[in-house]
Amino acid sequence: MTRGALFGIGVSTAVTEAETTIGHVAEADRLGLDLFTVSDHPYFADRLDAYSIVGFALGATSRISGLVSVTNLPSRPAPMLARSVSSLSALSGGRVVLGMGAGGLWDDIARLGVEKLTPGAAVAAFEEAVTLIRALTGGGRPVTFDGEHYRVTDLEPSPAPTPPIWTGSVGPKSLAATGRVADGWIPGHAADWLSSRYHQSRPVIDAAAVAAGRVPGDIATVYNMPGEITAKPRARTRGDDGRWIGGSAGQWAEELTGAVVEHGAAGFVYFPAGATPPGTALARWAGEVVPAVREALSAQK
Repeated sequence: MTRGALFGIGVSTAVTEAETTIGHVAEADRLGLDLFTVSDHPYFADRLDAYSIVGFALGATSRISGLVSVTNLPSRPAPMLARSVSSLSALSGGRVVLGMGAGGLWDDIARLGVEKLTPGAAVAAFEEAVTLIRALTGGGRPVTFDGEHYRVTDLEPSPAPTPPIWTGSVGPKSLAATGRVADGWIPGHAADWLSSRYHQSRPVIDAAAVAAGRVPGDIATVYNMPGEITAKPRARTRGDDGRWIGGSAGQWAEELTGAVVEHGAAGFVYFPAGATPPGTALARWAGEVVPAVREALSAQK
């Protein structure tokens, strides 16, 4: 069986970095990366609106997909979010992945005028939202939905296909919801396949998937990978706490190939860290690490 993986890059949402951000996405597209990601913090004035970045960047590129990782759902009601992502999908030829979260920084979210939800209610709203967005994309009959948090009446679904839906679930209730309704999971706090967080969390997703009649392996795990790509190999690629800190392109390639082959990783989004300038880091990631991993995985056929 052919093994494969997606490779992405996380880019800045700073207002002052707007031109650089679009340039990095364009370069990532040119270099053959699969995905770019942006965070969603609409309560901070120094950040660009996440969906504005995605729409603008998709219009400036031809192959790469965009992901808001993850959408601040409390500030973007599910019916309108469904219209936004289906529109982006239609405009870009399907180059959109929908990232979903229940909401994290509630004190900041409340400053937008959004009602604070309890953790349990936030997860319930999150799961309803995924269900509703699926119903409102991909065509079909008019949708009437009467949930606890969302209610729509006789709405026509968009004919645009439903995008893949990935979550950033952390708590057990949210993880279980991921198992029931999502297509992918991005472990929180940049946890990787060797972390205790991953090993405690993934079984919750899998158990919920099985209970819902789903195949756990159909829910991809895509990792956020901060770290530095150094010019020379490092003596240690992980810190004292076991967290990946980076190394040479060859060390990255070996680590990520093993993550796919031995641990079933479905993809990686790189976040440049350390003293290396972001543009140089992107060039090393897309020009050295990613081709090496793809070549090694191709040999696993």
